[in-house]
Amino acid sequence: MSPLIAPLRTAVALGAMRLVNGASRRLGRGAGTVAGGRLALWMQPRLVSHLLAGRSVVLVTGTNGKTTTTALTVAAMGQPVASNATGSNMLSGVVAALASDRSHTAVLEVDESYLPLILADSDLAESVTVILLNLSRDQLDRVTEVRSIAAMWSRVLRGTRPVTVVANVSDPLVAYAVADLDRVVKVKVPTTWNGDALSCPICTRALSFADGDWSCRCGFISPDANVRLDSEISWNGSNFPLGLSLPGAFNAANATMAFAAAVVVHAHDPVEVIAAMNAVTSVAGRFEIREWRGRRWRLMLAKNPAGIEALCQEVDPSRLLVIDINDGIADGRDPSWLYDAPFENLSTRTVICMGSRRRDLATRLQYAGFEVLVTEDPVDLAREGEVTEVIANYTAFAGWMNRTQPC
Repeated sequence: MSPLIAPLRTAVALGAMRLVNGASRRLGRGAGTVAGGRLALWMQPRLVSHLLAGRSVVLVTGTNGKTTTTALTVAAMGQPVASNATGSNMLSGVVAALASDRSHTAVLEVDESYLPLILADSDLAESVTVILLNLSRDQLDRVTEVRSIAAMWSRVLRGTRPVTVVANVSDPLVAYAVADLDRVVKVKVPTTWNGDALSCPICTRALSFADGDWSCRCGFISPDANVRLDSEISWNGSNFPLGLSLPGAFNAANATMAFAAAVVVHAHDPVEVIAAMNAVTSVAGRFEIREWRGRRWRLMLAKNPAGIEALCQEVDPSRLLVIDINDGIADGRDPSWLYDAPFENLSTRTVICMGSRRRDLATRLQYAGFEVLVTEDPVDLAREGEVTEVIANYTAFAGWMNRTQPC
């Protein structure tokens, strides 16, 4: 293609995207990041490459924690950063984020299956850092088996331009994906879920887990870490206490991954990074207390067994609990994952079941010994003046965000 035609095609594609996305927002058809992005990519297939040119890029991917880790990394960078804050993490969302903000640094949430496409288009970027969070089963009807994704990550990280990887090696599948790579910052964080990595990705024997490490008889073992999270973040012989506003051990783990990217890779001051992450109080509505029809609701997102496991420790047992499960395209049509989710770890014993899969959920919870209430409208069940806990998957969570207002 002529060097004069490529910039013109890019400019026309971006103009068309802005028109379509603006019309989408005005018509109330969404956040205005998808339709225009798809059109722009059709008009200019190399659009992502042109938009990444000359930038310092951080790509955040994995099954759980992408949106929160992206937000914490943006805060940790302490400078203007382009980012897809809406969580639109496929190509069209990445395009919209990059086109709307020309900052030198870009921190982008990327769907785990789309990482190869983004890396292939990063050839003109100044530098690329990839944060690999974890892998677990998700959207069972259309997402490949997690070991296949780990193998795919391994191939693309070896076959693309040089990148620096920040890897959660507490997850054996992530450790497998980065084994023998040269530029890896290895991070260990506490985790309570290993249900999707019970067998060795090399020889298939059962892995042994003990004291936060894992090992296999074939010699595949938990590697030493550059950064650790125990009660504090440990790095380079120093400890850094966290005081996150976001609750949960899993968010402390997300913050440790962001810390490694900002401090170890990008050389930001660790004390300033910690302070910036501590100041983040909410991410896209997660853990936010919101109001609807005179009642207050604390919203939490979980979309798979690992997510339920994490939230079981965060639900206040003194509060009423709503669990809202849909089976939209974004959620996955197959609800069988409910039987692997460890609901038994919930300390409350009564649950209000909502969503298109409310009856499947109620059956699962009855097997677990819960008292269940099935409803399409939980308002009359909520206690006036008290906060009701809400756990919802993707489209159900979006519904709660639409119907509620910040308190």
